[in-house]
Amino acid sequence: MEMKQMGMQQQQTPPLAGRRETKDEGSGGAHLVAGLGVVRPLVVLALFTLVLLLTLPSAARRRHSLDLLLLHHPAASQGVSNSSCSANSSTIEHPKDKSLGGLLSPVFDEASCLSRYQSALYWKVSNHTSSAYLVEKLRRYEARHKKCGPDTELYKKAVEQLKSNRSTGPMECNYVVWMASDGLGNRILSISSAFLYALLNNKVLLLDLPEDMKGLFCEPFPNTTWVLPSDFPIKNLKWVWRFEKDPYRYGDMLKNKVLSNAMNPANASFPLPAYLYLHLVHSNDNFDKMFYCQESQLLLQKFPWLLLRSNQYFVPALFLIPEFKKELSLLFPERTTVFHHLGRYLFHPSNSVWGYVTRYYEAYLANAKESLGMQIRTFAKVDLDSHLSSIMGCALSEKLLPDVDLKDPALPTIIGVKPKAVLVTSLNSGYFEKLRDMYYEHATTTKEVIGIYQPSHEEQQHTEKLSHNMKALAEMYLLSLSDSLMTSPYSTFGYVAQGLGGLSPWILIRPDEKNLCLHSMTMEPCFHFPPSYDCNANKKVDIGSVVPYLRHCEDFRKGIKLFY
Repeated sequence: MEMKQMGMQQQQTPPLAGRRETKDEGSGGAHLVAGLGVVRPLVVLALFTLVLLLTLPSAARRRHSLDLLLLHHPAASQGVSNSSCSANSSTIEHPKDKSLGGLLSPVFDEASCLSRYQSALYWKVSNHTSSAYLVEKLRRYEARHKKCGPDTELYKKAVEQLKSNRSTGPMECNYVVWMASDGLGNRILSISSAFLYALLNNKVLLLDLPEDMKGLFCEPFPNTTWVLPSDFPIKNLKWVWRFEKDPYRYGDMLKNKVLSNAMNPANASFPLPAYLYLHLVHSNDNFDKMFYCQESQLLLQKFPWLLLRSNQYFVPALFLIPEFKKELSLLFPERTTVFHHLGRYLFHPSNSVWGYVTRYYEAYLANAKESLGMQIRTFAKVDLDSHLSSIMGCALSEKLLPDVDLKDPALPTIIGVKPKAVLVTSLNSGYFEKLRDMYYEHATTTKEVIGIYQPSHEEQQHTEKLSHNMKALAEMYLLSLSDSLMTSPYSTFGYVAQGLGGLSPWILIRPDEKNLCLHSMTMEPCFHFPPSYDCNANKKVDIGSVVPYLRHCEDFRKGIKLFY
């Protein structure tokens, strides 16, 4: 990734409104008096005294009120200038809440994770406030994680029970162990789903982090860790193929009638396993998908250890489980904000990754009058020119970008004009190069200046490499800072960016002959491979028509997502 090594720009706060230096006031008074003609010195002195008496108190009052305002404004403490500093101005920005409405715990050391509280200074102000119930639930979860996390006595006690290879029911501390699958976007979405599931069941989430994710994120919970210790007694968690055949795979145990959703582990006539493995990847079968049934959840709550592997954002299906409906409505009164809030709560880039984000933003994007994020992902071979033509057709029809003037390449000289920035993220450099050349070689019909930027072009996805994932995470965050966003269908990379930024994207699909792209109704990600079985009706159904707030995804008709 090409990065211009530039620290965050530090600017001086402008003079306060109403403030005047003494010599300016004296000079201005002299010019005023000279314009009136010959005036006696006594009159001049009296007039000058009267001006001072009338002017200085009001100026002092204005300074005092603005000092209080700036004192509590995060921009002031960060050295960021505010060009509108008039006490009566309606353009004064409201102070940005670094805790995101109480979503983030205030007890962290800011220097250890700069992104945790600085992100709010870069994101656009969100119109979506987290509920007081969610904030309270998160504080309770943090206390539970601290009590039950690695290296605690209760964790050690639970591990001893795990080593016994049998379960007699839930313990004081119960766990969901997340296991990785597929790319970084899939992992982020599945972690947020697993966390919500743990939250709903009063369990503790631990992550079996592969080497290619270590150093990506800060710890989200105070005074503890969410990383599974390396001495965890169940080995080879990273081997997907091994766990597909795990003897304690929940779906297989149901299929083979070893388990029944009606049974009570405490009164079972035979020893039950110490853990269950939940296979929630896209290729799971209908027995694995029984996980989304009410009866299954009542059984799973009785096991102290659940090992969960997923590459899916399975949050929407949790809204179909009666056991969770009331709690979910209290946590998320606005259903379409689940990942928006959980993503901002959980995923704070490490200082190394945050350095990528801030340096690139300050070097290339900070001075733009407006920014457009353009996330381009292809899953099969495409003709680049044809694909770019479709992308530009969307951008032009939705007025996200101006057209170029092929007749008059000259642009009137305008000193200090701010460009509109287009941030391109793609494995391929070809899209960036053609867009850059188009707006470099031709003026626009609107006389706007367009700047095209691409942080990296890896050509191939290398999820197994930490350096690749660091760049990917940085670019997800950079996209989330945009004013508007265009995304590729089916891409979890785009889902993460839109959710973090609180953006409803334009999706690069052709829904019909009239539209070149589609403006998504929500910022929620899509659950690509949901169950097709209605547990309550005991029959196969169109899961996107069971309740009005769960409908098929705009970019993948088999999937479902949360709507209003």
